[in-house]
Amino acid sequence: MKVTAQVQRSEGWWAITVREVPGVFTQTRRLDQVPKMVTEAVRLMLEDPALDLEITVAPHTQWDELLEETALARAEAEAAAARAAQLTRNLAVALTEGGLTVRDAGHLLNVSPQRVSQLVG
Repeated sequence: MKVTAQVQRSEGWWAITVREVPGVFTQTRRLDQVPKMVTEAVRLMLEDPALDLEITVAPHTQWDELLEETALARAEAEAAAARAAQLTRNLAVALTEGGLTVRDAGHLLNVSPQRVSQLVG
């Protein structure tokens, strides 16, 4: 069964509700404890101690906008780093195939000659 744990901070606790199972309310001190608490609460409410649950934790905080912005910036940074790595590899190959030594290619790329060897190897 798939459920979403709606989580909101309340006086030092995380208050948890599960829309898919009306009447399920629980709380915990830490976000990493949410799946365990939801599992216990849903199994108890539905009187099925062996119920298999797939839980998505959806916290709502005053920082939601900043969290989303940060996640987007991290994803963009990872994509940029991957693109830079690919461009560096391509250029290292082009430079060495163009007749430059790994030492000269490293100087142009601002990496060590050993790194150039790894990139073209």
